[in-house]
Amino acid sequence: MKILLIGAGNMGGAMLPGLKKYDVTVVEAYPQRAKELKDIYPDIKIVNDIPKLDNFVVILAIKPQSLASLEVDGEAKALISILAGTPISKLKAKIKAKKYIRAMPNVAALKAKAITSVTGDREFKDEAVEILSSIGKAIWLDSEKHLDIATGIGGSAPAWLAMVAEALSDGAVNLGLPRDVSYEYLGALFEGVGELLKDKHPALLKDMVMSPGGTTAAGYAALEEKGVRDAFIKAMKACYDRSRELG
Repeated sequence: MKILLIGAGNMGGAMLPGLKKYDVTVVEAYPQRAKELKDIYPDIKIVNDIPKLDNFVVILAIKPQSLASLEVDGEAKALISILAGTPISKLKAKIKAKKYIRAMPNVAALKAKAITSVTGDREFKDEAVEILSSIGKAIWLDSEKHLDIATGIGGSAPAWLAMVAEALSDGAVNLGLPRDVSYEYLGALFEGVGELLKDKHPALLKDMVMSPGGTTAAGYAALEEKGVRDAFIKAMKACYDRSRELG
């Protein structure tokens, strides 16, 4: 399968370690970034200009606001767009393809641990899920609305969880724990909890840890007092609203 990756910034670049098992051509317009990619991936073809799209599965990884100025020629075998908030109707008006897919991966693609939301033409579902499974887990959704909702929990939440991790580290350091030790704990913490959440309801996991009158219950009460749960619910709504505005 021939893949054309248009754009290799933070997200497109994060996808490359998984995608390199395919016959990949990367379009990167910025010379310095193109040079970096050639040094990291000497076996991948890196070009500055977009070739004719015919026979390629195109992965579009540019900024959403750059779509209007994009110029392409030919008809792709399929288009997989990771542009936040950009509906398939807008993609069809700009790029010719036999099939259209919207996807929202996250930066954990660097470790082949991304969670990617996928929707679009069902005739290309299996191929799209296969390609995007090379960077982690791909979940097929029934509608673009569901993808816009999942953008928060799948695409944006890594930044929110990073804020949680940093805050926990700051709290530990404030009490006297060395910073590097706190980070070592946090890496293992997120990995372990992530494994547990694959087959255990969050409320049950909470109840396993929180004993009556204990340390966890005291910390949990402090979080509830500050409205942390409500803040995350509102963050999801704000992310969804912004995704719809971009479209």
